[in-house]
Amino acid sequence: MTALDLIRAELTQILSDKGAAPGEIAPDTPLLDGPLDIDSLDLATLVVALEEKTGKTPFAGGFVLFHTAGELAALFDA
Repeated sequence: MTALDLIRAELTQILSDKGAAPGEIAPDTPLLDGPLDIDSLDLATLVVALEEKTGKTPFAGGFVLFHTAGELAALFDA
């Protein structure tokens, strides 16, 4: 399973828990201020879930700028 697949699965669960429809999550889908009904807390939850499932910690050295699902996936695929 790729990091993008994990992002799709985790976001689907997060959105479902909120009662929101997930919609399509493509590599160019913005994570905030886009079509997905997620906020910064949801995004933090997503990152923690990805770290737990992959064992990778791309933010251990500090903040890394990302905007889209694909950019976040690249951090975990690296």
